Amino acid sequence: MTRIGLGYDVHVLAEGHEFWLGGIRIEHSKGAIAHSDGDALIHAICDALLGAAALRDIGYHFPDNDPLLKGIDSKILLKKTEELVSNAGYSICNIDSVICLQQPKIKDYIPKMQETLEAILNLPKGSISVKATTTENLGFVGREEGVSAQAIVLLTSAK
Repeated sequence: MTRIGLGYDVHVLAEGHEFWLGGIRIEHSKGAIAHSDGDALIHAICDALLGAAALRDIGYHFPDNDPLLKGIDSKILLKKTEELVSNAGYSICNIDSVICLQQPKIKDYIPKMQETLEAILNLPKGSISVKATTTENLGFVGREEGVSAQAIVLLTSAK
């Protein structure tokens, strides 16, 4: 059996915060405001994985009012999510994602993001696609007030 899942995440960007996307730190004057490190791409992937396995969402498993999760590295959340999905009898076929961000331009960071995410999830090279786009200066992304990310995953199971 195969199952698909869709994930979406948004974070406000502000000065004085580190900016994490796809498990790597991006040099920028702004970063995400969040309970964790605010990695919108990883959060979208977690939600897609959990949704495909019918395991609710990232907020259910990792609530933003849990003091133990304050400032947590989202790579840890991704690994824990993969373990939940695996324990439910599923394995990841592929992940496709898109980051919506006006600035900074991140095309040069994408190969490192893919490599980082594939290593965390123990997936072969080419299993994760990361794309980037802008909103042509429209909306909160266009005004550089925030970042959004979407991900879709395909899982298989022996069930």
